[in-house]
This record gives sequence, structure tokens and C-alpha cells, in this order.
Amino acid sequence: MLAVALVFSSRALAQVSPAESTPATLALTLQQAQEMALQHSTAILNANLEVQKAEASRWQAIASMLPQVSASVDYSTNFGYQMDLGAMKISMPPSASFGVTTALAFSGAQIVSIQMANISRKMADLSLHKSDKEIADQAKLLYYSALVTDETIKLLEENHESLKKLYEYSESSVRVGITEQTDADQLLVQVGTMANSISSSKRQLEMIYNSIRLLLNVDVDTEIILLQGLDNLVNQESASELLTETFDVEENYDYRLLKESTELARKQVALTGWSSGPTLSIFHQYNTKKYFSDDVHMNMTPPNMMGIQLNVPLFTSWKLGSSVKAARTTYKEQLNTLENTKLALNIQHRQLTYNLTSAMERYDTQKQSVEVARRVFDNIAKKYEYGMASSLDLTNAGTSLITAQSNYVQALLEMVNAQISLEQLLNK
Repeated sequence: MLAVALVFSSRALAQVSPAESTPATLALTLQQAQEMALQHSTAILNANLEVQKAEASRWQAIASMLPQVSASVDYSTNFGYQMDLGAMKISMPPSASFGVTTALAFSGAQIVSIQMANISRKMADLSLHKSDKEIADQAKLLYYSALVTDETIKLLEENHESLKKLYEYSESSVRVGITEQTDADQLLVQVGTMANSISSSKRQLEMIYNSIRLLLNVDVDTEIILLQGLDNLVNQESASELLTETFDVEENYDYRLLKESTELARKQVALTGWSSGPTLSIFHQYNTKKYFSDDVHMNMTPPNMMGIQLNVPLFTSWKLGSSVKAARTTYKEQLNTLENTKLALNIQHRQLTYNLTSAMERYDTQKQSVEVARRVFDNIAKKYEYGMASSLDLTNAGTSLITAQSNYVQALLEMVNAQISLEQLLNK
């Protein structure tokens, strides 16, 4: 069957047309990219495994308080030996025995261990949700970065085409003696510099796409197509709504994890105290014995036996007190860290709100600056064609336009980053 399968697979591969062997294309909206990243993220897979480990540890703690049952079977022989009691002899024939033991043990430490296991399970769930949010935000940031870089390339290409036209016009003017060769050379340098900037931006865009491929766990040759543009995604109204959101520190994943960790430290104090507490044990044992002989023999094995034991430690040479003191100190440190984190998160919220407000204002300003710089450049370019402006004026106008466009793109990316950072803090 394997040989037949290999033959058919080789024939199928041989019949694949060149069109069918082209790299795959993946067209995604922002939401689809986030969903796909969540499905293939190694961090999410590991977080799910941590949840499973925490659940297993929880049941392990619970099982310590459930009945423990064990069974035993044995066979023994004395090779025909008989016990001589003077007036009579008692045979000790071969025998086999079977026993079942059921035991239960109760202590305060077991109860505290179950409570700590429940807290660990809750922390694993919180870490999973936090990883989900981080991966989704990472996909969002890469999606926006690709769109912003692509917008940068389009702006540079527009400038490059304008400069090439001006250079061609300048060369024509040089040939008829209207313009000096140095003016054309200056434009040629600008054209080359712009071409280098375009190439650099394209390489940067490819790096971003490679990061997206890695996040989505797709082949390096897969073509990524982003179905949504900046016009559909950049929404200043939604960003403004974030500024009015009330920050609830209890909803922040980092704070919730630290809070559960503090509760875990508190339970550790109780666990340390109960480690030298009383332990109650109950057991029941059933035994049956079979002798392989009809001779007179003596069976001294009781079929049923039950016992109760209470173990109370009396003196631990101050070891317990020292251990409890160390656990309490750790708990106090966690409380201080929790309070400081709460304060830091509130300050961070205020700072991120300021950052988003400033980024939005800067974005509006730079957007207007680009429009003004474009009109100035077009005006100077027309004057240059009619001989009413020098190449230096044109170079300065072109530099101002490039600077304005660069500042606009940077402001756009800063606004996106500020919005995502605030959304992460607000758990949106």
C-alpha cells in the first residue's frame, strides 16, 4: 500500500502545472489576521498547556484527601515444616493471602494546598487571556505598520515621479541653454536619493511582512494582502472615546495577576503554619488467607482490622516559628508591591492619556502641514518651469515636502501606538 501511494503521489506531483506551484496568497482583514495569529501562536499554545498543568495540580491536591486503596497478594511456603508444641504438632502448610487496605488522611495543610491550587489555576487562566490580548495587539500593530510603511512608499514614489519630470525638463533646458548643468545635477542627486529612500522603505515593508508571516505561522513565500486601508482603520473618534474611559485597575491583567500572587503568598503563610498541625488518619484493612493443606494448622490473620491515628507535633525547635515569620515577611513584601503597582498603573493611565492626546494633535497638525508643503512644492515647481524660481528654491521646497511627509507618517504611527498602548491598559 505504501509503494502504491508513493507511485500515485509521484505521478500527481509530476502533473502539477506551473500555475499550481506558485506561492499561496493570503488576503486578510485586521480581524482575520488577529484570529489567525491567535490560532497559530506558540505563546497561546504554551499558555493553554500551563492551564492544563495547573488543573492537573489542582486535582492532585484534591486527590490527597480522597480514599487511597491498595491491594496485595502473596504466597509463602515453609517446605513442610511443622511446629512442635510437645503434645501436638501444628502444620505450617503453603499459603496465599490477599489483602485490601483503604486509608484516609486529613489535615489543615491539605485544605490550604487545594486553595492554593485553585489560585494557581486562576492565574493560569489570567495569563492565557493576557497572552490572547498581547498576540492580538501585536497583530494589530504589525498590520498598521505595514499600512503606514506602504503609505510612505506611495508618497515617496509620487515625489520621485515629480522630481524625475523636473529633471527631464531641466535637462531639456540645459540643452537649449536656458538652465545651467549644475541645476540639473542637483535634481539628479535628489532623484537618486529619493530612489534610495524608496528601496529602503520597500525592504522595511518586507521585514514587516516577514514578521506577519512568522506571527501567522505561514510559509515565507506566502503573499500577504491587507484588505483594509488606513482610511478604514484610523478612526480618531474611537481614539477620542478612549480618553473618556474610566480606568478600573481591577480589570488590568497585570494587576489581577499580581493580586492573585499576593493571595498565594497569604495562603503560603497558612500552609507553613499547618505543616506542623495535627493529622488525622483512618484506615481499614481486609485480609483473607488460603492454606493448601488439610492438616491441622493455625490461622492468626484477622479478616478485618480498622485503625484511627491522630498525630500532633509537640515541639519543632522553633523551626515552625521561623518558617511562618519568613512567609509573613514575603506576604508583606507582596502587599507593598501590589499597592505600588496600583499607584504606578494609575499614573501610567494618565501618562498614556496625555500621550494619545498629544499624538492626535500632532497628527492633525502634520496632516495639514503635508497639504501646505505639497501646494508650496507644486507652486515652486511651476515657477521653476517658467524660470521664475531657482533650483535651490525647488530643492528647499522638495526637502520641506519630504520632511513634512516623514513627520506625518511618524505622527500617524505614534497615534496608532499610543492608542494600542491605552487599549492594552484599559483591557479593550
